[in-house]
Amino acid sequence: MGCSSCSTGKDGQPKGCKNNGTCGTDGCNKLTVFDWLSDVELPSGQKAFDGVEVRFKNSRKEFFKNTDNLTLSMGDIVATEASPGHDIGIVTLTGELVRVQMKKKKIDPTSSDIPKVYRKASQRDIDVWQEAREREEPMKVKARQIAIRLNLKMKISDIEFQGDGSKAVFYYTAEERVDFRQLIKEFAYEFKTRIEMRQIGFRQEAARLGGIGSCGRELCCSTWLTDFRTVKTSAARYQQLSLNPLKLAGQCGKLKCCLNYELDTYLEALKDFPRQDQKLTTQKGEAVCQKVDIFKGKLWYAYEKEYNNWIELDTDAVKVILKAQREKKPVASLEEFTAEVETNPTDFSNAFGQDSLTRFDKPKRKKTRGKRKSNKYKKTRKNNAKS
Repeated sequence: MGCSSCSTGKDGQPKGCKNNGTCGTDGCNKLTVFDWLSDVELPSGQKAFDGVEVRFKNSRKEFFKNTDNLTLSMGDIVATEASPGHDIGIVTLTGELVRVQMKKKKIDPTSSDIPKVYRKASQRDIDVWQEAREREEPMKVKARQIAIRLNLKMKISDIEFQGDGSKAVFYYTAEERVDFRQLIKEFAYEFKTRIEMRQIGFRQEAARLGGIGSCGRELCCSTWLTDFRTVKTSAARYQQLSLNPLKLAGQCGKLKCCLNYELDTYLEALKDFPRQDQKLTTQKGEAVCQKVDIFKGKLWYAYEKEYNNWIELDTDAVKVILKAQREKKPVASLEEFTAEVETNPTDFSNAFGQDSLTRFDKPKRKKTRGKRKSNKYKKTRKNNAKS
């Protein structure tokens, strides 16, 4: 768990902070941030930065100005400026790191267009906010039913109420442009609130809703990933992955973002490899590259019309063959560059020292119950005769 209030309780059971999203250290929420400058004091005479990062429902974050110099810390619930009214969010970052994040998002910290923080949320603000949040799931079901009835090719993925309950933002995904003028009229009549439609991409939808990936962990986009870079199929080719759409696609239907994580390392390693589309010319014939192992630095070649017979070579041997090829002095064959691999038989030893590893190899003796009975009968007869 993220904070001490969520730590393990009695008998190994999770305690649970029961803060309903208002965690004291903001460790149980999406896109959490560790303030590594919290224990560092500012130089004398320097004023603390008045920017604040506030997180709203799911992964939506925005920056605000603390013009009233409120004492804010991570986990505080604040009322922020909105259009119209105010919104309720949780402070996720304060201090100089906010300036760094704003520059990363290409936002001018000195701009006058940045909204401000009104106050710390009162209990009445929190009650209104919680009531609005409870209305979102029933509204989502009803909104989808209306969209299906109007035959609109769109999917309403999420609904987010403003903190004061005066406006509802409908997030939707669509392949094509959608005319939802009639939809907004029916939404306004049905839900009796101000409606705003906002289209998002499929990656943003997965980030908002969250889920478990094929690796068994929570989706990167919903926990820590904030910038969605373009993922191409060439990233899978460089990493020698099979081009299977079912395995390469994530829950958003697009290529997985994790394909880019190790791509730079693979590209750096492939600089020492010769081109795979270049044939090796020998006196025996031309050979074509069949397989590459980046980690071992090995390449497998096969002569033309002998594709079932693969010959293993390392990168240094291939470079020597290519150098001789450029000098128009081709080598005799590829077999003279193959290194014999010594295979030592594995010696399985008894690591526990209790049972023999070959105890199951010997056949078990069959128990002859008849002989035992006859021997027992003979012994009883002898004892009776002696008595």
